[in-house]
Amino acid sequence: MDMDASLLVLHGLAVRKSGTVEQIALVTGQDADLVRATLDEGIAAGEVLGARDVYMPTPAGRSRLDGAYATTYGRVRADERFRAAADRFESVNKKLLALLTSWQSVSRAGTNVPNDHSDPAYDAKILDELGELHERTEPLLETLAGQVPRYRAYLDRLAAAYDRALGGADDFVSGVRVDSYHTVWHELHEDLLRVLGRSREE
Repeated sequence: MDMDASLLVLHGLAVRKSGTVEQIALVTGQDADLVRATLDEGIAAGEVLGARDVYMPTPAGRSRLDGAYATTYGRVRADERFRAAADRFESVNKKLLALLTSWQSVSRAGTNVPNDHSDPAYDAKILDELGELHERTEPLLETLAGQVPRYRAYLDRLAAAYDRALGGADDFVSGVRVDSYHTVWHELHEDLLRVLGRSREE
């Protein structure tokens, strides 16, 4: 079971904070034309704001969305396998965040400086470790997708980002302007927290 189209679009906006039609379609797994039409309906209802092809939820939209999670995902929240997979995901999440820090900075003369990616061996080691974490994530996402099928799209997006990174496109590890591994992972984590009604650990 999942939310209806209007709530799912609001959910996609909340996960991303704001986004284009194409970005919300990626998060929700919906057709872009349906997303565009639903966003227009949301604007008319006062639940969505849009400017220059970027959209975000209004307070009214967020309020309706927040009230719908428990009803829509009550069965998911009660599923022990789903909760256990989510708990394991949190463990992997901590390791990924540490790995991304290592990707973004290196230690030189006892000081952390931005990684300029001039050391192929260093980057290759990080990518190998990222591949290992990705392999650990795959069965967790398959379990989660058993209850929320759209989570399989996150697995495809993570795999695509990792392949691009292996091919030498460094931005696809943690870049913010592309559908990087970090960007997709952050969206997945936020999505999962919302479905379960949990708060992000600081």
